[in-house]
Amino acid sequence: MKRIYFNLKKSIALMSFGVFMLISQSCSDFLKEEIVSGVGNDYINTPAGFNAAINSAYASLRGYYGTQMGLTVTEYGTDLYATGADGGYKGFHFYDSQLNSQVDWLKLIWDELYRGINTCNAVIERAPKATGLTDALKKQRVAEMKFLRGHYYFLLFQQFGGVDLRLTETLAPTKITKRATDAEMYTAILADLEGALPDLENKAKSSDYGRATKAAAEHLLARVYLAKANSTVKAPDDYSKAATYAQNVISNYGFKLLPDFASVFAQGAGEINDEVIFAVQYTTDPATNLAPDPLNNAQPSGDGNTQGNNLHLFFGMQYDTQAGMTRDIFYDRPFKRLRPTKYCLETVFGERVNDSRYKKSFRDTWLSNLPGTYNTAFDASKAKVTFKAGDTAIFIPGFEMSLAERAKRPYQVLVPSAYNEALFPTLVKFMDPLRPDRTYAPGSRDFLAFRLADTYLMLAEAQLFLNKIPEATAAVNAVRTRAAFPGKAAAMQITPAQMTFDFLMDERGRELAGEQIRWMDLKRWGKLVERVKLANPQAAGNVKEIHNLRPIPQAQIDRTDGGAASFPQNPGY
Repeated sequence: MKRIYFNLKKSIALMSFGVFMLISQSCSDFLKEEIVSGVGNDYINTPAGFNAAINSAYASLRGYYGTQMGLTVTEYGTDLYATGADGGYKGFHFYDSQLNSQVDWLKLIWDELYRGINTCNAVIERAPKATGLTDALKKQRVAEMKFLRGHYYFLLFQQFGGVDLRLTETLAPTKITKRATDAEMYTAILADLEGALPDLENKAKSSDYGRATKAAAEHLLARVYLAKANSTVKAPDDYSKAATYAQNVISNYGFKLLPDFASVFAQGAGEINDEVIFAVQYTTDPATNLAPDPLNNAQPSGDGNTQGNNLHLFFGMQYDTQAGMTRDIFYDRPFKRLRPTKYCLETVFGERVNDSRYKKSFRDTWLSNLPGTYNTAFDASKAKVTFKAGDTAIFIPGFEMSLAERAKRPYQVLVPSAYNEALFPTLVKFMDPLRPDRTYAPGSRDFLAFRLADTYLMLAEAQLFLNKIPEATAAVNAVRTRAAFPGKAAAMQITPAQMTFDFLMDERGRELAGEQIRWMDLKRWGKLVERVKLANPQAAGNVKEIHNLRPIPQAQIDRTDGGAASFPQNPGY
């Protein structure tokens, strides 16, 4: 099976045919901006140019998925993850004055998603004039662009509320912008996704792996309808439509939940598996992984660059300064950005006898790669430890172990009472041991944006609100059966009496922790404030309903004729 990797060296140059992006929202001073390109407008009409434009539109996914920026706006400030010892942008977790309209990452996300939108617009409009391609292929590629455009607008809408809804190519700088209503946003997003369905490949995996398929569009439609069902423009049939689309994905394409939860995240060939519906692709080729400017040049120093899927950097604890340990490729670079909350570990992942997901989501053992004798640090049960290569150096049991019991162990034991912003269980879903050396930041693993377990849980959510409790229970039990330790499947089954919304929220946390979805879930459910107050003591006194939206980047408002009167800021910012 051929995988589609995007040649962004060519695609970045090509993007200038659409004035590089929606200039009014991206340039520091668009009146002085000079657009320079060696690629003529007619290039897109050639087979090579048309394909490069398509690839460029996909490339904007890599400005959001698999990046610290995307991770920050989706996992910080939730009930599952809190801040680690290092890094910035913590206002997204604290909901304090650091979260404001001047935050550069909000502007960069805004710019990159609009870059993708404008490229989609260009392809859709120019496709009729493209030569050397069959009509069927052009229709399929236009459908892919509609999927991407709907996807990008949905991300913008969920983060910022109504935005400037542009469905035609922007060819020149403009200061005429306005905010669309919720109804207009949902109408446009659903029109794109449902309009794409007839011409997308009707199979689980595209013959050119990495392209959007009908299954990917139906998965996203289920998510959009669930959000709409909780919105100001909800309709009586939103949940039934969400259920139908989710059931279609489960029933019609041959997807299967893998028998082992851990194998879903196997790096390399394992990433193309029967559970993956849509993946954002990365490779070991730096030119392919390059995120379009301005992201690559604007990433703050010390945070890792935007080449590759670099989520492997951000969930690790500070193992590399502990006794018997030094940084290596396997255990990765611990940037200590995100640590699981107490609620995440003790409630969401509290049951570990039957459910394998705590054990398979978090690292609990580090083997010594720096033999010798050392003083201990966090384990007061012993003064010194001595290791040979490969001996256990650190163990996290996940529960309080007595001092006497710890003293029997020839290694340091990190118990929950000793967790802090530097020492905590490490999420391993995104670890990348295939990097060439221990300091290399770009990762090569694909980001699994849509997978079947999520589809089952969305189906359960829709069925729950349709009062189809037995059906919702069966959908959740499909996910829980796969998550069971061997011989524990029966014990993992829940009854209809247990099929509550609170249970479903935690079940999504167990299955999808860290996968750039939690903030969007809490917002969709109207549970953000409640859950932050429950599980995020650092923000409990700050969070308000206004935080269900991010501040509009001030640059966008400043570049609009009429300023805030024409493009108003979100309330409270």
